[in-house]
Amino acid sequence: MSLLKHGDFRLFWAAQTASMLGTHMTRVALPLLAATLLAASPFQMGLLQATQTVAYLLVGLPAGTLIDRMRRRPILIVCDVLRALLLTCTVVGFALGWMNFTGLMIMSLAIGLASVFFEIAYHSYIPAVVGLDHLVEGNAKLESTNAVSRMAGPALGGSLVQLVGASLAVSFQAFAHLLSVGLLSRIRTVEEKPKHSERRSMGADIRSGLLFVLRQPIFRAVTGSAATYNFFYGMALPLVMLLLVDEIGLAGTTVGLLMAVSGLGGITGATVAGWLTARLGQVRTMWMSYLVAVPMTLLIPFSGTGWAIALFAIPWFTVSLGIVIYNVGQVSIRQALCPPQMLGRMNASVRFIVWGILSLGSLTGGVLGEWIGVRGGLFVAGIGMTSGVLWLLLSRLSGMRDLPAEETRPAPQEPPLASDTSK
Repeated sequence: MSLLKHGDFRLFWAAQTASMLGTHMTRVALPLLAATLLAASPFQMGLLQATQTVAYLLVGLPAGTLIDRMRRRPILIVCDVLRALLLTCTVVGFALGWMNFTGLMIMSLAIGLASVFFEIAYHSYIPAVVGLDHLVEGNAKLESTNAVSRMAGPALGGSLVQLVGASLAVSFQAFAHLLSVGLLSRIRTVEEKPKHSERRSMGADIRSGLLFVLRQPIFRAVTGSAATYNFFYGMALPLVMLLLVDEIGLAGTTVGLLMAVSGLGGITGATVAGWLTARLGQVRTMWMSYLVAVPMTLLIPFSGTGWAIALFAIPWFTVSLGIVIYNVGQVSIRQALCPPQMLGRMNASVRFIVWGILSLGSLTGGVLGEWIGVRGGLFVAGIGMTSGVLWLLLSRLSGMRDLPAEETRPAPQEPPLASDTSK
């Protein structure tokens, strides 16, 4: 049965779309506000960008342990409510004239903390809603609307900040999270409460999740490639905004539309991911999409006004297309390889590494932009993003078409209970 006929998946799909739309609006609107209204420097832009993802380093690992001990849907609802409240506080701060760069950083960090729990729980909840046999289809559909959110979010965020001001722009983002709450509340799939025959310490649970990811060659390869890409992508993010606003001199609406091109590429990637997987194989499609698309980032530093803006738009589209295809493959592989009772810890461990490193990349990008300039920093970031494919090409994945049947759904390997007692 197609997931389009699955009522609970449709609700979850719509909720995820609304929530991610709010998230992508926030991730563009806040840096755009800092660049235009607060005249932030490259280092400040890197610092603000880092606050959006540093929460993965701060609470990512314990979040996965807690999520494995609870049902996932209530966590999703609470996180959306918290983000709506925080964004409302931001609206009030702007309305009263209290919001400055420090306040913007605090709000960005708090929203990031709620987003950590939401995104880990969301990836861990998918198998409960669709089942293991529909993971590729489910992830492809979710990635397609994530791509729509990446396209619409920047366009809406940039346009609303310029046309109606910060307060109304952030109000729309808060409403998107509340809409997600309403949709998630209607899901009727009964999610089993996690069973724990023995009470383990949080430290032991965190360790078991990290070891599960780091000891398996396939997990190491996909996590290493994603972490390398994200570190250098994090370097590029604050510099891209400065390239468009300061170096090229574009208005906020135009910046939003150009950033939204990545969403169009993502939609295309999600649309063709299933077709490519059926013809080339799940594993082969994953690493080939990375190899073909990501080197296009090396053109971005040469973009400019007139026709030269295509040197930004075309790579921004192509890289997003390739990375979405890569993500559909690698997320589905991780979900298939991971026992259900470890999904939260596995996703938290991967996100701790892959998303936590974004904040370090953003700080590095800010420093690099001050040192060698915006365009020089973007060229270094492009080389780094491209190098991430080596993790895949130098692993056994490069010789696979699909995962061998005997490697799917292995039994969990928990650490011995004797070592779990916390003192």
